[in-house]
Amino acid sequence: MTSWQPALFRAAFYAAFGSAVSILFSIAISQILLGLAIAALLLSGAKLRLPPVWTPLGLFLLGTLISLLLADHPAAGLPQIRKFYVFCMLPVVFSTIRDQISIRRLFLCWGATGAATAVWGMVQFVQKMRQARALHANFYEYYTGERITGAMSHWMTFGGEEMFVLLMLGAFLLFGAERRWRRLWPWLLCAGLLLIALLLGETRSIWVATLVAGLYLLWFWKRWVVVCVPVVLALVVFLGPLSVRERFNSFFRPRKDVDSNQFRVVTWRTGLRMIRAHPWFGVGPEEVRLEFNDYLPADVPRPLPTGWYGHLHNIYLHYAAERGIPTMLLLMWALVKMLLDFARGIRKRPPGPGDTRFVLRGATALVMATMVSGFFELNLGDSEVLTMFLVAIACGYAALAWPEAKEAAVG
Repeated sequence: MTSWQPALFRAAFYAAFGSAVSILFSIAISQILLGLAIAALLLSGAKLRLPPVWTPLGLFLLGTLISLLLADHPAAGLPQIRKFYVFCMLPVVFSTIRDQISIRRLFLCWGATGAATAVWGMVQFVQKMRQARALHANFYEYYTGERITGAMSHWMTFGGEEMFVLLMLGAFLLFGAERRWRRLWPWLLCAGLLLIALLLGETRSIWVATLVAGLYLLWFWKRWVVVCVPVVLALVVFLGPLSVRERFNSFFRPRKDVDSNQFRVVTWRTGLRMIRAHPWFGVGPEEVRLEFNDYLPADVPRPLPTGWYGHLHNIYLHYAAERGIPTMLLLMWALVKMLLDFARGIRKRPPGPGDTRFVLRGATALVMATMVSGFFELNLGDSEVLTMFLVAIACGYAALAWPEAKEAAVG
């Protein structure tokens, strides 16, 4: 290796680290840094590493390309080909950010940055309360369509990012090697701010996914704590803002054109018709929105229920309808493989706190949350959410390679 190659590798490391953190507040900065990281890594001569899950993910991307080539309007699907660039985050992070200290610092930077955007979301919440009051509007009805977005452009993106940060930070607090209060209290404060922002975001799919993944973390920390969760949830709902209580009640008594999920039922039924008509290669990337009306069931009353009809609000149905059942199954293979690989890695480690355990538990919780929220939203179709997902997965696979002796020395 020549004298300038180590400097280029360090540049790739810093650019990758910056890209992984800046995604919380700017996708433009994140993608510029990712490009710089790719260039520096290739010029450094360092080996480009691919985690084991790259096989099903690579085949998923290949299935996407085949679906595009066979589509009626291939030009419409080019944005999904450009999104292949986002998937470069996985090998770039896996190749550059590999040691325990760097990965721990990465997730703590997530925690601090996520908490800052959470505070901004709370400020937005107060502003929206004032706006509703100025308009003499019912706050819940006004807010349901104008929820807080933090530094993002949409509340679903904001909620997904804050959920990922909270889960990784929660895993650090529960399973990390650091046990001293004077070093943990700032991160407990960040976790509290993230939790408040998720609550005020009032995105039900995020609530459910965070609860499921959070219960997983608590179960493997102290199982008796899980019994207390329903009591804590009841206190949060009934002592929180009125809009939070109304949003919780909408799980059981949704109101038409305010918080009903009828539009999701329409999109799911339409997606099933697309899958039946094109089971192998789908209608083509980005063509669900173009051909939606052609597959809309005839018995669906018009006008359609209030909602967004640009995608199918379910990653399993959407990718099957858009790219075919085999391609959707490749994605499922990747997700299940991540869970199994991380579970095996945890079982091979001795009990007790440490960086390996917190990274693997956190990455597992993150995959679980993605799979749960994916039943209700096209979360992996969001570049910001996808970027954070790939960062966490890359770090999880890096943790599998840490030797036990090193773990003990650092922990």
